[in-house]
Amino acid sequence: MTSTTSNPQIHEGRNLKRFREMLGIKQDVLAFELGDDWNQQKISLLEQKEKIDSNILDQVSAILKIPTEAIRNFDEEQAIYNISCNFSDNAVNNNGLNIQHINPVDKIIQLLEEKLALYERMLKEKDEMMARLERLLVSK
Repeated sequence: MTSTTSNPQIHEGRNLKRFREMLGIKQDVLAFELGDDWNQQKISLLEQKEKIDSNILDQVSAILKIPTEAIRNFDEEQAIYNISCNFSDNAVNNNGLNIQHINPVDKIIQLLEEKLALYERMLKEKDEMMARLERLLVSK
């Protein structure tokens, strides 16, 4: 007899339940999708099985729209370990693609340049407004 999983600790029924719950699908809805032979109690019993028949697992994975192998190979401990190793308290992405280096001096210089450009625009607009006012006064 061949095992369907490489890790004997993987409980396919529990994995099915985890995926179903993550997707927000109730047991009776899954039973309805599987057909007239199924009900909520039968789904509950299915989720208690360590190994699920390949035929049924294929049907369930099609309904949940997830790969059969995801249910067969999902290892909760491995997933938790992976998450804990990749995320710290401030959820830093350590893959090297999302690293941003911000030099505070460069940022201050950029802000000062923006401020200077704003002042120059304001002075130009003031001069234009003064010129218009002078023209209005002359024309009266």
